[in-house]
Amino acid sequence: MKPFIIKNGLVMTGGITQGLGMGLFLFPHSIPSGGAGGIAVLLNHFFNIHMGLALWMVNLSMLGLALKYLGKKTVIWIIIGITITSLSIYFFEETIAIVNRNLYYDLIIGSVFLGTGIGILMRQGVSNGGVGVIAFIISNGRNILPGKPLFVMNCCIFVITAAIINWKIIVLALVSQWISTKLVDLICSFEFYQSYTLGWRKKP
Repeated sequence: MKPFIIKNGLVMTGGITQGLGMGLFLFPHSIPSGGAGGIAVLLNHFFNIHMGLALWMVNLSMLGLALKYLGKKTVIWIIIGITITSLSIYFFEETIAIVNRNLYYDLIIGSVFLGTGIGILMRQGVSNGGVGVIAFIISNGRNILPGKPLFVMNCCIFVITAAIINWKIIVLALVSQWISTKLVDLICSFEFYQSYTLGWRKKP
C-alpha cells in the first residue's frame, strides 16, 4: 500500500507541475508544450476549445497505442496523469493572472516546470500522454532515455502549428522543448532507488 500511495502522490505532483508550466506560462503565449500541446493549440485556434479540454482529448486519443504496447495498468496511470494535468491547466488559466508578462521569462520558467513534471511522471513509469506515449514505447523498446524521440516527434508537429498560426512559435517551441527534454532526461537518469520506477540509466 505504501508504494502505491507514494506513486500516486508523485503522479499527482508530476501532473500538477506539468499543468502549471503549460497553463500559467506557456499556453498564454500559444507556445505548444509538445506534440499534443501543438495539436491542442490548433484545436483552440480553429474551434475555440479550452486548452485543458483540448489537451485531454488529444492525450486520450493516443491511449489505444498505450493499451496495446504498455498494458492496462500503465494506461490507468496515464489517464490519471493526463486528467490531473488538464484540470491543473484549467485551474491555473482561470484562477491566476500574471500582469506585465515577459515572454522570455515565461518561456524559461514554463519549460522548467513542464520538463520537471514530465520527468516525474516518466520516472514513475507513466507517460505524459499524447506523442509522449510513442516516445515512451520507443524508449522502453530500445532502452534509451525518452527525451530524444520526444523531441523529434514534437518538432514535426511544431512546424505544422507554426505554419498555420505564426512562424515565431516554432522558435519558442523548440527552445521550450530543448529545456524541457533536457530536464526529462536529467530526472530520468537520477540514480536512486524508488519503487514503481523504470530505473532509467544512461547507456555507457
